[in-house]
Amino acid sequence: MIPDKAPQENVFLCSEDLKKESHIPSFEKYKELYIRSIENPDEFWGAIAKDFFWKTKHTGQFLDYNFDVTKGEIFIKFMEGATTNICYNLLDRNVHERKLGDNIAFFWEGNEPGDDLTVTYKELLQKVCRFANVLKSQGVKKGDRVSIYMPMVVELVVAMLACARIGAVHSIVFAGFSAESLCERIIDSQCSLLITADGFYRGDKLINLKLLADEALQKCRDKEFPLKKCIMLKHLSKEPEAAGRQSPPAKRVCPDLEVPWNPDVDLCWHSLMSGAADECEPEWCESEDPLFILYTSGSTGKPKGVLHTVSGYLLYAATTFKLVFDHQPDDVFWCTADIGWITGHSYITYGPLANGATSVLFEGLPTYPDVGRMWQIVDKYQVTKFYTAPTAIRLLMKYGSDPVQKHKRKSLKVLGTVGEPINPEAWQWYHGVVGEKRCPIVDTFWQTETGGHVLTPLPAATPMKPGSATFPFFGVLPAILNESGEELEGPCEGYLVFKQPWPGVMRSVYRDHERFEATYFKKFPGYYVTGDGCRRDKDGYYWITGRIDDMLNVSGHLLSTAEVESALVEHKSVVEAAVVSRPHAVKGESLYCFVTLNDGVAYSKALEAELRKQVREKIGAIATPDYIQNAPGLPKTRSGKIMRRVLRKIACNDNNLGDISTLADSSVVDELFRNRCTTTA
Repeated sequence: MIPDKAPQENVFLCSEDLKKESHIPSFEKYKELYIRSIENPDEFWGAIAKDFFWKTKHTGQFLDYNFDVTKGEIFIKFMEGATTNICYNLLDRNVHERKLGDNIAFFWEGNEPGDDLTVTYKELLQKVCRFANVLKSQGVKKGDRVSIYMPMVVELVVAMLACARIGAVHSIVFAGFSAESLCERIIDSQCSLLITADGFYRGDKLINLKLLADEALQKCRDKEFPLKKCIMLKHLSKEPEAAGRQSPPAKRVCPDLEVPWNPDVDLCWHSLMSGAADECEPEWCESEDPLFILYTSGSTGKPKGVLHTVSGYLLYAATTFKLVFDHQPDDVFWCTADIGWITGHSYITYGPLANGATSVLFEGLPTYPDVGRMWQIVDKYQVTKFYTAPTAIRLLMKYGSDPVQKHKRKSLKVLGTVGEPINPEAWQWYHGVVGEKRCPIVDTFWQTETGGHVLTPLPAATPMKPGSATFPFFGVLPAILNESGEELEGPCEGYLVFKQPWPGVMRSVYRDHERFEATYFKKFPGYYVTGDGCRRDKDGYYWITGRIDDMLNVSGHLLSTAEVESALVEHKSVVEAAVVSRPHAVKGESLYCFVTLNDGVAYSKALEAELRKQVREKIGAIATPDYIQNAPGLPKTRSGKIMRRVLRKIACNDNNLGDISTLADSSVVDELFRNRCTTTA
């Protein structure tokens, strides 16, 4: 599976300086450790577990599981019998045992330039203990679910870790989601309490979060699930002089913000915190006790509550962070994701804090107040490791290299991408312009369900191929299957599956284990099914080709939408592309392509012909687009993912869009329907 030697042709190598300080300095070392992690996972993960605190050691099997639905219920158990507390390992251990109390845990950067503050590990521990005592005073106990609906402020981290400290299960809902989405998640997870804020700015846009929270609570009451308590943080409506050391400081507060208040339900964060004690004994939890529920989209339209548990998630988030980003004590790490997504859970909160790292926590947008904001922040905090989404990279590419090159960026050492496969053109721009060809790129593949990276380069160990997720992480054993469930060898393309669990994999869908089994294990018994297509090349590198439902079968040939999109984006006029299938009477499926052009470029028949020619030349005649539509904007979720399900509806002229509550801008869909191509059977 892993080649004997690292390929030397058509790859990018990292600098010798990075190899000198790296945890895994060579491909040979990576392969040696990888084989050990697969052949003896108990020994491999047991050695890593020694770095963390366990109230009691494990007594049962280190790792026990069943991935085969034909042999009984699916289960994964890790370090059975051990007890610990993840908050203790993130904070108390770093403050008291590792003596990192005065180290900065977070540089908080607000929406407005100049809104900033720092929080040390000692200060964060104190805040978490106080809020844990607040939760206990409100009757929250081990195993209770708590819903968190907050902007990117330090108090969001405080709330989630306070839950973990007392053994409560947090369910964070992205603050860009609608009241209906929040209501649905509160009811499904049977939450006992909601934590929210008055409001926040996203760029120039004011979001009255409390209004949305109240609307959600009313919907809960209408569905006979009344939530009795809601704790609200005053983020914008407090007086400037009362800001103290809570985010934000004094800039762009909004004291006139109309905040609805229900005295029977609502409680003030600040009032509760002022009377809380500074110390709180952690609740010791079993390894397989639930840590958090995080909802992700489901093919049925009903979100799935992905359930992660304490010990396995702790070790996996900590280890992937340490090795994939090659974390060093003097690093400043910046993951630009929102904590409302799994990327923020694993690589803003749990992974970095478990390593005693310093991170940037950013409330704003990459283009506000101008398109150089990200690079200004990199210079301000001397960021060394930077982790963002291909969507953001393509957005900034649109404005050229000047906004990037106005800033020094000399501190950067490693760049990362997450969320979707990155097309080679964006990879080259990221590597050449942002990283000045000196920073390795870790193009990470993983899912909400996996808890952490499963396919990824390691900065000093694996030569890079633009757009490839490279090789599996330690303990992860991938395979590629054909439609019949047979494992394919050598260079091939098919379904990406995993043959055995790793510590951080999800344990169930909350309150619906049957759905868990049906979604991830029923199609190919004995394997965890990712739902993604994958190609393995002659060098053993893995390339994610897109969701299985983003694969096209044209005249008996399997085509990847990502491959067609990449060919389109290679054209100098195209900044972004999305490709979906449309039924075809002869070919089975035809290709319907949406293209977003660079500023100032006009769409024309000549350009359309050039694009068709380019796809033919890059992939072959079989991949020639049947339809190409000019798309000034694409329908995206608030996290930036393209909603291809909606694009398929547009391609088929089907106005029955289903649930589009996660759509960031519905006007984009209306415009695409108005300007869709004239199609034939």
